[in-house]
Parts: sequence; structure tokens; C-alpha cells
Amino acid sequence: MVERTKLDEDLSGIPIDQTQYRSMIGSLMYLTASRPDLVFVVCMCARYQSKPTKKHLEAVKRVFRYLQGTINMGLWYPKDTAMALTAYADADHAGCQDTRRSTSGSAQFLGDKLVSWSSKKQTSTSISSTEAEYIAMSGCCAQILWMRSQLSDYGFAYNHIPLYCDNKSAIALCCNNVQHSRSKHIDIRHHFIREQVEKGVVELYFVRTEYQLADIFTKALPRERFEFILPRLGMKSMKPETLKRLQDDKDE
Repeated sequence: MVERTKLDEDLSGIPIDQTQYRSMIGSLMYLTASRPDLVFVVCMCARYQSKPTKKHLEAVKRVFRYLQGTINMGLWYPKDTAMALTAYADADHAGCQDTRRSTSGSAQFLGDKLVSWSSKKQTSTSISSTEAEYIAMSGCCAQILWMRSQLSDYGFAYNHIPLYCDNKSAIALCCNNVQHSRSKHIDIRHHFIREQVEKGVVELYFVRTEYQLADIFTKALPRERFEFILPRLGMKSMKPETLKRLQDDKDE
């Protein structure tokens, strides 16, 4: 998406064919299973399938133009690498122009391999960026616990799993054993992350915003930052010559 683009319902826009728009969104949804770079924009455009306008169609067409130029991009999973479980969680406060709800983004890695990612509009409106980040971390923690449970069936035991966030206030809220009066309004189901921190299952670490890899799942980014994050997610060009070079490097 164009940097700082904020799609909305566009009530005064020119209506377009709903069937065509939904068909385009449906085709793109299949790609989000292997193209994490598309997740945010596809989820954003999918919110307006009921009454799409020309503005929404232009955003979707931009995705297809991007795909045409990056058709060989994909996730690269090298073998014989570390299996440490790490995660990143981020949120875009009040990113939705219609409901002012925030967007949560998370990414989970096994070593350097991205194995799970998500971009989702939160179910309630957050009154502060700390609350939005706190809810995003809670959702990421739930995913970590599920992955930890699944991996235990294969003989992997994980504790003190690093979870990186770029909001120090949200980290302090998770680590505070005494519930502050300003946090009582947050839904109880999000407070379980504090229990996981106390048990030592998850450890929270601060990461500077420029190294927050989950940022790509919460908002439209400048081209330079977008291209900075992609290789760190494990995205590589899958052209035949590139695959041969990667295989040769691995053999060495």
C-alpha cells in the first residue's frame, strides 16, 4: 500500500461490482498462506467487501501490480538451523478509520524461519497505544502457547520464550504483579499473559521500532522500511539462478 494510506468505507465513492471485487480478494487470500508481505493489505481491503468502491479497487489493483513484479518471491526455509522459538508483537493504535480500532500484528519464528504470522483488527477500541500493544502481545502469547504445545509432541520443550515489543509501558504492565487502576478496564481475558510471564513461559524484551519485524503486519510502510523487513522475515527471490546459488552456498 501507499505509505500512510488509510482506507475507509468511502461512502461517497463510486460503487463497483461486488462479485468481481470479492473474487479478487478471494484469490489474494490464498497467497497470504505463503506471502506474509501481502497479509496486511489483503486483510485491510477485505474489510470493505460489502460495499466496495473505486478507491478500494485501486488498492487491490496495486497489490496485483506488486505481485507481477515479485512473482518469484517466497519464504526460504534452510535446513540444519536453530529451533529456538521467538516472537514479535506490534499494534497500530486506532488504525481503522471507521471504528478507530487498532490493528494487531504478530510473527513467530523457529530460529530464523518464519512459521506463523497474523494481522487482525482488534475486537474493541483501545484508548491508548499501551492498551493496544498489550492486547496485541496477549494474542501473540496465545499463539506461542499453542505452538509450544504442538512442538512438545515432537520432543521440543520451550520455556523463557522471548517476545519482543516496542512499547515499554505495555511490557511494564505485563510484568506488574499489582493491577494498576488504569488497566482495570482492559478485558480480563487479556491478562493471562501476566500469568505466563510469572510462570517463566514467556520473557518480554524491548525492541526498537526500526527492528520491530511485526510492523509490516500493522500498517502501510515506506518502501525502504518494507524492503528492510522482507529479508529478515526469510523472504527471498525464488528464481532458478537464485535457488542454485542458495543451494551451492548451503553445500559449502
